[in-house]
Amino acid sequence: MSEATPARSQATSTSSQMRLLLKTMRPKQWTKNIFVWAALIFDGKLFRFDPFVRTLATFILFCLVSSVVYIINDLVDIEKDRQHPQKRNRPLASGALSPRFAVAGASVLLLITVPPVIWLGPELALILYGYLALMIVYSFWLKNIVIVDVLTLAAGFVLRVAAGVVVVSAERFSPWMYVCTVLLALFLGLGKRRQEIVLMGDNAGNARAILQEYNLRFVDEMLGLVSSTTVMAYSFYTFSAPNLPPNHLMMLTIPFVLYGLFRYLYLIHVKGETDPPDIVVLKDRALQLDVLLFGVMVFLVFYVFRA
Repeated sequence: MSEATPARSQATSTSSQMRLLLKTMRPKQWTKNIFVWAALIFDGKLFRFDPFVRTLATFILFCLVSSVVYIINDLVDIEKDRQHPQKRNRPLASGALSPRFAVAGASVLLLITVPPVIWLGPELALILYGYLALMIVYSFWLKNIVIVDVLTLAAGFVLRVAAGVVVVSAERFSPWMYVCTVLLALFLGLGKRRQEIVLMGDNAGNARAILQEYNLRFVDEMLGLVSSTTVMAYSFYTFSAPNLPPNHLMMLTIPFVLYGLFRYLYLIHVKGETDPPDIVVLKDRALQLDVLLFGVMVFLVFYVFRA
């Protein structure tokens, strides 16, 4: 009995560390990787088996690699996160998760990505590991440079879209989608900066040095510029992209894009929402319905009413 107790305790400890590691991997933020699916859907290949499987594998790979990025980021910011009212409860910042265990977990996740990347080809490998390298540089350096920080995050979203393009060998994917992706990613990144400034108040600079370079007026003006430009770019896409059906029905999706942007601005300005944009989408029913209806309309345009 006495010999079994230490073994049981060690097993419980390992199990607990695994759960904390999974939390550090931030599964809720894997929703960002849906951008990988854009090429499959907008190139009209959703129901082709091989492109679908390849896109699914790419999505999973980006979930794993982005989790590695989150672990590295939490390791780098462990001291600063302890001064943040919410981030101090993260497993690494709170001391619940061992840094050594986190490093080992990140290494294992990277090793897991190697075989499927070899199967999917060198182009994806270049994009996937290029994304990883960019995000590591971001964690150590670029996130401390004003404006460059949000531009780098936007580049990460573009690489997700590019990964989807190469794995399905997209033939009719419009360059306008890259422009829309950059603008939407900037909107999300600026929304997150605003949330941090509001949440931290006067202590923002202590928890994250780059926040000293931002203020609410500056962020709100950039949000206004980016949101209006996003609507314009997406509108141009719906009636000028060469890969779209000639019936121009894609223009019917514009109201959903407008509503989504307006709804988020309403939540942060009127309702005082302080959660990051990706978390807001997961809890706001109106935004979820808007995204669902947008997806249904895109499906109808590309796969039902195409003519």
